[in-house]
Amino acid sequence: MAKKPTDWRKRFGAAKLPHVVTLHTDFAGVKAGSTMLSSSPGDIAAYLARIPRGETRTIHRLRNELARKAGAQAMCPVTTAIYLRVVAEVSLRDLAEGKALHEVVPFWRVVTPDSTVAKKLSCGTEHVAHLVELDLSEGPA
Repeated sequence: MAKKPTDWRKRFGAAKLPHVVTLHTDFAGVKAGSTMLSSSPGDIAAYLARIPRGETRTIHRLRNELARKAGAQAMCPVTTAIYLRVVAEVSLRDLAEGKALHEVVPFWRVVTPDSTVAKKLSCGTEHVAHLVELDLSEGPA
């Protein structure tokens, strides 16, 4: 039996609300005793949307800034990668349905073509590189 395609919009809406936990054991590079934010696709999408056209951020910077904003010492790298993919796939679907580049969440400003997240996207890494080029060619906002 064929696998049913993932409904990325549904996953976006079904994600848990952001919350901060104190780790009792080390987890994904975050030390025990640290406070860690588990964010949401909505918060990540809002962060991405605030990055000016032609600029980029690292995933590390995204995690640090959102963690700090939530009063946490770290942001979960696992949920960050998952939710970045969810946001990216929704943006890709929006583009496929005819929305203009400036009307979708610009995930390519954080998800670089050579990143692990980009390698998992339905569009492939070449398309992520193309989106970066298009974004840069539109000039400053």
